[in-house]
Amino acid sequence: NSFLKAIRTQTSLSTAVREIAICRVAILNHAWYEWDHHCPILRETSDITEEGVQYVLKAPHHAKDADSALDAKHQAVLAYSDAMTLDVKVPDAVFGKLKSHFSDREVVEITATVAAYNTVSRFLVALDVGETNSRSGPAAK
Repeated sequence: NSFLKAIRTQTSLSTAVREIAICRVAILNHAWYEWDHHCPILRETSDITEEGVQYVLKAPHHAKDADSALDAKHQAVLAYSDAMTLDVKVPDAVFGKLKSHFSDREVVEITATVAAYNTVSRFLVALDVGETNSRSGPAAK
């Protein structure tokens, strides 16, 4: 609990950056309970439009920057979250883009956020925690 609280409240990351990482991990891992709790936080940020929220939800895995409804900084977070979650090993190009937008500290904090929420989402999905976990997900709404 204290580790996750620190990830949510004690990093230097903006709310938009943190919530893009958390929400994307939830989508990739089909953790709809997690999505339902973090999507409203992402929607409340002034940095991300509703089109951006929908992009986080529906973008294909490893989407190209040109297709993005997010600015370059937030697209770098999405691509990094995809690589960490789906491939574990992050390609140099993806890491380089992230590094071009964030400090070393922020890169470590983004990495910790993605890793922590991969743990949370996989735990929730494996144990079918949350009544919404059995449905096909928010894209079906």
